[in-house]
Amino acid sequence: MNRRKIIITGCNGQLGRAINREYEGNDGYELINTDVGELDIVSEEAVLKLVDEVRPYAIINCAAHTNVDKCETDSDNAYRINAIGPRNLAVASARYGARLMHISTDYVFSGDGERPYTEFDTPAPRSMYGATKLAGENFVREFAKEYFIVRTAWLYGEGKNFVRTMLALSEKNDEVSVVSDQIGSPTSAAELAKAVVSLLPTDNYGTFHGTCEGVCSWADFASEIFRLAGKNTKVNYITSAQYAAMYPASAKRPAYSVLDNYMLRLTGGYRFADWKDAIAAYMRDYIE
Repeated sequence: MNRRKIIITGCNGQLGRAINREYEGNDGYELINTDVGELDIVSEEAVLKLVDEVRPYAIINCAAHTNVDKCETDSDNAYRINAIGPRNLAVASARYGARLMHISTDYVFSGDGERPYTEFDTPAPRSMYGATKLAGENFVREFAKEYFIVRTAWLYGEGKNFVRTMLALSEKNDEVSVVSDQIGSPTSAAELAKAVVSLLPTDNYGTFHGTCEGVCSWADFASEIFRLAGKNTKVNYITSAQYAAMYPASAKRPAYSVLDNYMLRLTGGYRFADWKDAIAAYMRDYIE
């Protein structure tokens, strides 16, 4: 059987790992996993060479400069990875007839709204991370022919993430302080991988939002993590200003970054689980 080849960039990240798990046992596809050691997406020559050799059915771009604060002080590198990289993948995908799946972020929006953002709302990033990710989106739209852009938020999976950070803190502290005025939708990498894998073989091209259903604050999220883990750690609900006074940060975080999966709903696409159900499943599967 002639299997469809898929190049995955950023394969060692949370989403890259989840996508690999989602394709396990599927004989219709062959995954070519790459991370920065195997493919530097900033190099147009390297990207074109690999895509020319593989002639993939699709490219799934999970690679990104995701250190939000470092993006503020390392903007050149952030633009290289988050904008030039996707541009190179878009050019290569168009040249060799591959479809491109590009992962983006809620940070492309200002975060000062009062209702969930749909795909038809105008981006207005407030941080360098958001600005560079938006530039990457625009390059994909400009140069790719068959593409999907999927924006997600508050992602957790296999690897370093908020869930594991909170659990580690609970081992050494009776209480933790977590911001309560930043609102979003915690999203399981496993859920996002299901959406990506279900969308990829369709001709339903365009921009999509992909987050778990429901909303909460970071403090609410921490409280639910501790409840599921059977921890008695107290969560102190504090403001972003209070947190910034304790731990100064370079980048402005969105106060309200809830994404509405409007396009998936309109087109009959994947329905994400509620965030509480998704974190419960994650805790069962990955947290001992």
